[in-house]
Amino acid sequence: MLWVKTFHIVFVASWFAGLFYLPRIFVNLAMESDQAALTRLLTMARKLYRFMTMIAVLALAFGLWLWLGYGIGQGQGWLHAKLGVVVLLIAYHAYCRRLLTAFERGENRRSDRWYRIFNELPVFGLIAAVALVVVKPF
Repeated sequence: MLWVKTFHIVFVASWFAGLFYLPRIFVNLAMESDQAALTRLLTMARKLYRFMTMIAVLALAFGLWLWLGYGIGQGQGWLHAKLGVVVLLIAYHAYCRRLLTAFERGENRRSDRWYRIFNELPVFGLIAAVALVVVKPF
């Protein structure tokens, strides 16, 4: 079980790295006007999104293994709350895909400032998930 927990933590940390970095690329895309730079940033964003999606799937798979395979947190309120946080993070991840598609089509309507704020949202998810797992408040 400890190996499963280890891989879950590693993949979650890696997924969060992508959730933090991809919107930062969006900030740069929103500010950029040079076509060569836009092409380079879009390539980076596409590759990062693909990679972080694979990492997210692994994080979720190991988390499900812990929950369903070992019964960690079953019937406990903190796990239900954490699963709610995970659903929100998955929605954030999916919304990043929509934003990336808008950039690819040249249809971005948001400012770099909006992306700077958007970039901070996963921090709240990270704090909430870690606090729920460590503190187990209910």
